[in-house]
Amino acid sequence: MQNDKFILLNERIITPYGGTLYRIEAIKSFPGVESGQLGGFIETESNLSTDDNSWVSGDARVSGNAQVSGNAQVSRDAQVSDYAQVFGNARVFGNAQVSGNAQVSGNARVFGNAQVPDYAQVFGNAYVSDYAQVSGNAQVSGNAQVFDNAYVSDYAQVSDYAQVSGNAWVFGDAQVSRDAQVSGDAKVSYYAQVSGNAWVSGNAQVFGNAQVFGNAQVSGNARVFGNAWVSDDAWVSGDASITPTVVTGMHYPITITDTEIKIGCEFHSIKDWESFTDPRIRLMDGENAIEFWKANKSIIIGLAINHMAKVGE
Repeated sequence: MQNDKFILLNERIITPYGGTLYRIEAIKSFPGVESGQLGGFIETESNLSTDDNSWVSGDARVSGNAQVSGNAQVSRDAQVSDYAQVFGNARVFGNAQVSGNAQVSGNARVFGNAQVPDYAQVFGNAYVSDYAQVSGNAQVSGNAQVFDNAYVSDYAQVSDYAQVSGNAWVFGDAQVSRDAQVSGDAKVSYYAQVSGNAWVSGNAQVFGNAQVFGNAQVSGNARVFGNAWVSDDAWVSGDASITPTVVTGMHYPITITDTEIKIGCEFHSIKDWESFTDPRIRLMDGENAIEFWKANKSIIIGLAINHMAKVGE
């Protein structure tokens, strides 16, 4: 197909790998671009589709067998290389890099110093920014955001409105979805799932086939693994290091960790729970708390003692 969209100019850049990139100039007007407008740098005409509204601007570079098409735009100092594809209404800008066989599509945005290499895919309305990396065969989709220094790799998936931030790492076949957040130095791996409004933060680790969902929170140096489910309003924190015991279906959700019991929003050591007087329990939730504790104290303390025995095994 004849190229009546742009021309290659004599202004050029020699890449560290010996390739030559040429600045482009539009030779016709189309949405967002005027005829005569200078663009960024490409290696060959095939790097930029000639029959749509895609464009490369600023000092952005597209090289190798990479292609920008559709309504996509690559701008500022961004780089798209190898066999990567940017299409749809996607935007890659800032100092972002898309390489390998990666794809950025839909209304996705990759910017800042973010990197998307390998076979990774960013699509939908997803954002990858700052110094974040999405690599391997990982996918970030929906309205998900991966930012700061976060890392999503292997076959991991981050979708819906989920956020991965800080120095967090989601890898293996892990999934983070809905409105879940993984932050700090947390790690979610293997086949683990974090969903709902759940938070995993601090140095926490969720792995194996574990699931954290609902309004659950896992933080500190806690580890949730195996086939464990942490759900509802449960909290697992501190240095908890085995699968927590979670009890649902009662008036208050209960989580028993290595050293503490959380009932409703009250989080105390096993020793404290054993010693609490009726007036102290009443301060938690009035007569409802008193009735609940009188009916279930022995059961809950028994579960905690059994849990602690497993810790010592």
